[in-house]
Amino acid sequence: MRRLFPVTDETAARDSGGAPGTAGADGADREWALEELAAAYAYPSGSGPAGPEPWLRANMVSTLDGAAQHDGRSQPISSAADMRIFGTLRGLADAVVVGAETVRQEGYRPARAREDFAALREAAGQGPAPAIAVVSASLDLDFSLPLFTSPVVPTLLLTGAAAAPDRIAAAEKAGAQVVIAGDGMGVDPARAVRALADRGLYRLLTEGGPRLLGQLVAAGVLDELCLTVSPMLTAGDAQRIAGGPPVAVPRRFELTSLLEEAGFLFSRYRRT
Repeated sequence: MRRLFPVTDETAARDSGGAPGTAGADGADREWALEELAAAYAYPSGSGPAGPEPWLRANMVSTLDGAAQHDGRSQPISSAADMRIFGTLRGLADAVVVGAETVRQEGYRPARAREDFAALREAAGQGPAPAIAVVSASLDLDFSLPLFTSPVVPTLLLTGAAAAPDRIAAAEKAGAQVVIAGDGMGVDPARAVRALADRGLYRLLTEGGPRLLGQLVAAGVLDELCLTVSPMLTAGDAQRIAGGPPVAVPRRFELTSLLEEAGFLFSRYRRT
C-alpha cells in the first residue's frame, strides 16, 4: 500500500525506505502495519467521550462504473487490502450502523473482539468490540441468528415508535436492545445518531447499504465517507453506494486522504 495524498517529503521517504527528500513521487508498495492503518483512519479528536459531538463515517466500495454490489453482495468487488481497512474501521468504532436489508443480504454476524485492537480500544475507553446497530422499521429480522443471540456486546435495533409490539418483544427476548429513534414507523437519522451518542457511542461507522446511506446523506448527518474504488467493471443495474431521493443541493466533501494498493483506491472524504 502507498499513500498518494497527502504526500510530504517525510511520508514519501518512509514509503520508499529512504531518507527525507530522496524518495520518488509515489514511494513504494508495502503492507502497512495495523498501527499505521489505525493512525491513518483515526477519528477526529473532538469525537468520543472526551468530545462533545458524535462522528459518523461511512465505509463503502464501488466499481469504476458505479456498482456498489455484484449479485447483491459487496464481497466480489472487494480485495484483501479493502478487508484490512474494513477491519481497521470496525476496530476503531464504538458502533457499526447498518440497514436491515444489508444484514439479510450480507449475512451479518456479531463484531469480533480482536486481540490486535484490544490495547487500542482499552486506551480509548471502548469495549472489546463495537456494537452492531441495525436500522429497521419493520423489525422483519431473524432473531435466531448469532447477531442477536451471541454478540460480544448486545446488538442494538434502531426503529420507530410505531414498530409492532410483538416484533419488539421478539427482539428483546433474543437479547437485542431496542432503541426508539423515530415517531412513526421509520427512523429519523439525526435522532438515531443522537440516541447512540446518549449511550456513549460517539465513534460511529455505517456500512450501508445504499438505502440507509442515502437517508443519512439526505439528513445531513454523514461526517465522512471512506470510499474504496475497485478497478472493476460490472455493467448491469447494481445499486450505487447511496440510493433514495436526491438532495436539493449536492453535499460538498473534501478529500483528506488517498491510498492505493493493487489498483484499488482507498479515499477518505470529510464534509466541508
